[in-house]
Amino acid sequence: MKLFGREPVVVLNTLSAVLGLIVSLGFTGLTADQAGAIVAITSAILGAIAAAMTRPVAPQAFTAVVAAGATAVAAFGYDVSQSTVGAINTVVLAVLTLLTRAQVTPSSPTAPTGPMAV
Repeated sequence: MKLFGREPVVVLNTLSAVLGLIVSLGFTGLTADQAGAIVAITSAILGAIAAAMTRPVAPQAFTAVVAAGATAVAAFGYDVSQSTVGAINTVVLAVLTLLTRAQVTPSSPTAPTGPMAV
């Protein structure tokens, strides 16, 4: 299954990172707490969807938990600006996506793989 011609994990993590960028640029008019809550919840939901679409689930689930957790800690654990919350989310997602991407595959590939594949 592909989303916009790409693997779902890459699209969903990119979407979550773009949301973090929008929040960090301040286009939303939200407070830092509101922005942090929205970004953390959205990261968790998109991460759960991405984890359900990949095998093994663990690397993508780890990425989602760490990204949502880091955003929530930044928003509610420290007195940081809305731009810092968005920046933390974007960086964590980008780094973890790059690190875990090689460890996951789509859960329902469109073409057969292995020695019998033609």
